[in-house]
Amino acid sequence: MAKKIIKHSWAEPYKIKMVEPIKVTDKPYRQKAAKEAGYNTFLLKSEDVYIDLLTDSGTNAMSDYQWAGLMMGDEAYAGSKNFYHLWDNVKKYYGMPYFVPTHQGRAAEHMISKIMIKPGDFIPGNMYFTTTRVHQELAGGTFVDVIIDEAHDAQSKHPFKGNIDPNKLEALINKVGAKKIPYVCIAGPVNMAGGQPFSMANLKEIATLAKKHGIKLWFDGTRATENAYFIQQKEKGYEKKTVAQILIEICSYFDGMWVSAKKDLLVNIGGFIATRNKRVFDEARNMVVIYEGLHSYGGLAGRDMEAMARGIEEMVKPENISMRVKQVEYCGKELESYGIPLVKPYGGHAIFLDAKLFLPHLKQDLFPAQSLAAEIYEDSGVRGMERGLVSSGRDPKTGENRYPKLELVRLTFPRRVYTQSHIDVMVESIAEVFDKRKKIKGLKMVYEPKYLRFFQARFVKL
Repeated sequence: MAKKIIKHSWAEPYKIKMVEPIKVTDKPYRQKAAKEAGYNTFLLKSEDVYIDLLTDSGTNAMSDYQWAGLMMGDEAYAGSKNFYHLWDNVKKYYGMPYFVPTHQGRAAEHMISKIMIKPGDFIPGNMYFTTTRVHQELAGGTFVDVIIDEAHDAQSKHPFKGNIDPNKLEALINKVGAKKIPYVCIAGPVNMAGGQPFSMANLKEIATLAKKHGIKLWFDGTRATENAYFIQQKEKGYEKKTVAQILIEICSYFDGMWVSAKKDLLVNIGGFIATRNKRVFDEARNMVVIYEGLHSYGGLAGRDMEAMARGIEEMVKPENISMRVKQVEYCGKELESYGIPLVKPYGGHAIFLDAKLFLPHLKQDLFPAQSLAAEIYEDSGVRGMERGLVSSGRDPKTGENRYPKLELVRLTFPRRVYTQSHIDVMVESIAEVFDKRKKIKGLKMVYEPKYLRFFQARFVKL
């Protein structure tokens, strides 16, 4: 009798209660749509997209617990009970005593930049993020990348490519002086590096170094639970701690943080500033009234704040965060089985295709990542996005293109939206494009906005 093979499969930890139909199109239709959008996936109509992996920002599926919370929205202009529920959960799960809501993360970035940065300042960080760097530059600061070198190598298997290099940071401090550094900006995981986490050991080392020079740490905690999960899975001494416990420890090293609630908190809109710094809190609470709305709603409806409060409770549940990362891992392994070049290790929120290795015949000036994202959409209706030369933008002083070492296509997984079958369809499409990759000739940019050009730039095929 043959020995029974025991498989250790996994399935999404939820069942489907409601469905949203999606339109299935043919290739001629998609080719026309791509051309009309200037081969920029951000300019496609969502109704023309089959599987939407553009972003996980605000594209999540809320739970029945969150939807029930919407019916309990207190829409008072001041002092909404949902605001206080959200504040309580920020204190409980992030450990920060002070809290200011905003309509989304970039509003929080904007205010922190205006409050903390003076013209001529330098802001070191573990690789740039697009909106963060623009806000820092508009405030008169200069971003300085102090991430470890492995982060710029897509094929490096370093488990914590989001780590800051302490030697790079100390060299900057010695060069410009501590008074010119308002804070060290740490993101986790690092989006532009392929969703790569930092380690707790590195965070402790950087916190000690910064404290020696009287410099504070600020945290982009947009996907902090993913970073906490990677620490749990990869770092010695944390394997028996919960994600919630690790998240609290991470935040304990920071003076404050900004968060786009549209990611970890499993909602469609929202953000916040949280801090232990009373001065920053008072300034932010005053500034939010100018830019967002009263300090007790920050541009959000009461029902949105209730969904955020409940999302915080759900984001640290083991089944939610484990499934999130395992979906990405499954996709990565399937793509690698076809020989498709990816950023390694796999990130927590997305798979990043290495466009330089995928399309080695294209020079970077021909926008290989942008070209690849457009080709994948034309093949199957799967929408990803470029993270390379277009996203990197231009140097504000010289006007010249910045040429990043990484030229990537990001395929981002909205939380609780797609199943394993959707992933299989996406993998097969990318494999099809990979087989025909030598026919891809690249793009020419024909329109470029002043800021964050990747959102609105337009291209033509060569």
